[in-house]
Amino acid sequence: MMPTTAAATSDENLALIRRSYRAFHERDVAALLGTLHPEVEWVHPDGMAEYGLGGTKHGHAGVREFLSRVPAVLGGMRLEPQEFVASGDRVVVFGVRQVTSVRGTTKTLPFIHSWTLRDGVAVRMEDIFDTVVFRRLIES
Repeated sequence: MMPTTAAATSDENLALIRRSYRAFHERDVAALLGTLHPEVEWVHPDGMAEYGLGGTKHGHAGVREFLSRVPAVLGGMRLEPQEFVASGDRVVVFGVRQVTSVRGTTKTLPFIHSWTLRDGVAVRMEDIFDTVVFRRLIES
């Protein structure tokens, strides 16, 4: 029996999002951008705006701007996706990130990433996390 188009699309979407995390882990910006639509919306909580990490960044230039800002605020970050849930054009990822402050304090913080896909690329990524705990770590 052949898989349905929706199942194939969900499988393709999951594969694309897994490639995004692999590229992020390997610090391969070109590979990451290759999974994103040129006009992608890259959304982080407004509570992180003070650090240049909040709000919506637009397009590949916005993602590059965001990524270039991270080392000025953090000593390091490693994403560990743990569960992927796909439905139609949406993939939701539950995971944790190991975040290190510029002063060397490391904490494990949970995240939820909501990805929206269209035509084989991500058109939106929204990062959902506890900004109070994240801000405390940055300031530690």
